[in-house]
Amino acid sequence: MSILAVNAGSSSLKFSLYPPAGHSVGASLLTGQFQGLEPHGTPQMSWQMEGKTGTDRLEASADPFDEALARLRAFLSGMERLPPLRGIAHRVVHGGSLYRDSLVVDETVLGQLETLNSLAPLHQPHNLAGIRAFAQAFPALPQIACFDTAFHASVPPQDYEFALPQSLTASGVRRYGFHGLSYHYIMGQLQARSAKAKGRVLMAHLGNGASLCGALGGLSQTTTMGFSALDGLIMGTRSGSLDAGVLLYLLEQGWSHDRLQNLLYKESGLLGISGLSADMRKLRQSDNPQARHAIELFTHRIIREAGAMTGCLQGLDVIAFSGGIGEHDAVLRHDVCTALGWLGVRIDDDLNGKAIGDQAMAIHTAESTIDVWVIPTDEGFVAASEAARLLA
Repeated sequence: MSILAVNAGSSSLKFSLYPPAGHSVGASLLTGQFQGLEPHGTPQMSWQMEGKTGTDRLEASADPFDEALARLRAFLSGMERLPPLRGIAHRVVHGGSLYRDSLVVDETVLGQLETLNSLAPLHQPHNLAGIRAFAQAFPALPQIACFDTAFHASVPPQDYEFALPQSLTASGVRRYGFHGLSYHYIMGQLQARSAKAKGRVLMAHLGNGASLCGALGGLSQTTTMGFSALDGLIMGTRSGSLDAGVLLYLLEQGWSHDRLQNLLYKESGLLGISGLSADMRKLRQSDNPQARHAIELFTHRIIREAGAMTGCLQGLDVIAFSGGIGEHDAVLRHDVCTALGWLGVRIDDDLNGKAIGDQAMAIHTAESTIDVWVIPTDEGFVAASEAARLLA
């Protein structure tokens, strides 16, 4: 039997198939994704298995997501060497205060999770729509929700509480933290490779969504994202931390809720600063001064928040970079580590240049007092492992 891990977005569907290994899973047998699932998009499926890759175009459909599911089901059924499915594990961004562990989903759970849609509008509605769609396409299989917020359940009250009336805190208005599946995986990889990983660890998940997490003894103690996935670092199209007074001012200027939401989630971040793109690769290639300015602000916010994380942990033993930018942008890693040189961070520029996200790699020098790693993340592995544990 095997576990299928999926991550459903607004225009994409990522999937990986994992074989069982006790109460966990082994390395993926198959990975792939569907892209272009937005209305009037060009649906396409790509996959990789045993070193082989393939790409297929899908027929245009009134419901591209349903078409993708039908293609995925037929694809899995046609691969004779793949073990039959035991369950489907879904990445769900927000579990709120109710759900701090993975669980098998039913209609009651889905209804409660839908009340959190406004806290992660770029992700949560699509995650839950994916669960419903897979439940229809694979009715005999259990659907397991695995939460990005769960890893941060260990964060102490002094870090998760806002300075608001206690009645609001009790109602669930607090900091939750996200990218938990990624941090769970990174921590496991670090602890398998470095004795220092049992100490004070700063993990940086840097991509279109970006955050930092400070951990002690393998447990999250502080993180930059909060009540929603807007807080903390500058991101691809999200603003990151923002003075609430800015929102009050814009409300006074007549801005509506929907206009504010669109500004904060889709028009800000690297895209808003540069006026060009949310893609760090395109900004690196551009000669436009605003592109350079966006990169400088993005880097500065990482350095500033890293200092805050270090203060909360009372020192630092390990830094780990992950996510699309963290795994592939050697210049960013160099700039961040150079700025943190006062802590004793020293990286090997040659090793840093060779670390391109294919495998876990240490990039610090022998003189560095802090270990620095590049860890390609695998959120699907964590979700599948959680599902295997629940179904064992």
